[in-house]
Amino acid sequence: MRAARIAELSQAPEPVEIEGSGSIEVAAAALNPLDLAVASGRHYAGHPPLPYVPGCEAIGHRDGQRLYLFGDGRGLTKDGFLVERVDFPDELAIPIPDSVDDAQAVAAGIAGLAGYVPVAKVAAVAPDDRVLVLGATGSVGTVAVQTAKLLGASRVVAAGRDETKLQRLLELGADATVQFGHAYGEEFDVVIDPLWGEPLVRALDAAARGARVVHIGQSAGPEATLTSAVVRGKQLRIVGYSNFALSHADLSEAYRELLGHVADGLVRVEFESFPLERVGNAWAAQERGEKAVVTL
Repeated sequence: MRAARIAELSQAPEPVEIEGSGSIEVAAAALNPLDLAVASGRHYAGHPPLPYVPGCEAIGHRDGQRLYLFGDGRGLTKDGFLVERVDFPDELAIPIPDSVDDAQAVAAGIAGLAGYVPVAKVAAVAPDDRVLVLGATGSVGTVAVQTAKLLGASRVVAAGRDETKLQRLLELGADATVQFGHAYGEEFDVVIDPLWGEPLVRALDAAARGARVVHIGQSAGPEATLTSAVVRGKQLRIVGYSNFALSHADLSEAYRELLGHVADGLVRVEFESFPLERVGNAWAAQERGEKAVVTL
């Protein structure tokens, strides 16, 4: 059967024919920064034995049912989902509605949840909140911006480097944008942080007293020097978040909620689809920071 496989670390996957079978037919698999980190050898969990099939999430079909597949070490410690058929534990598969197509549903998975849950559940954004989203031009940040507006935040500011993508966020609901390196000039009750490093340090200067800071990732670096005066003086609440830490029940509930908002047109997860034969192009797009989905 057809698959994509990584032969050596730091190399893009290539289409191959492999032996195997499975009860679930994979329809679409999303690529994420997580997949790039595993393939480069930079992820804390290591990587599956080489050569391996990447892909940490997929939409699959079995017996007329559509399923979201995530977990069980797929793409992290064992072969992932960039393959035509797989077996997967029934208790981890999440049935999904027909209101969202396969590619859109999987695009809203890891990246969508990482943008949605920190805003809707962890920070619990409310109508009076002023929200700053760092790294807003990435898939996670884009969902976070839209979720904050969906929940009625009084003001949502998107911060990032790419001016063109920042302008797009104004169309998706951001009240204002700020390029990194520029002063924020206002205070925020909630800071959503997929970056860590220097961008977070600068953002905390704009945090209001009692601000909730939800930390999602370390795209800007694994370390940040936070002064005691800022954290204590402002009584900041800094909370870490990971999709992998969610219980299956909480993940299922949040994912179905998010898919409902996507189906209603209230949250958009923008991506480009590639057939399996062009998995190298999909990989390159993801490396450029463009959300990529591979269809099988």
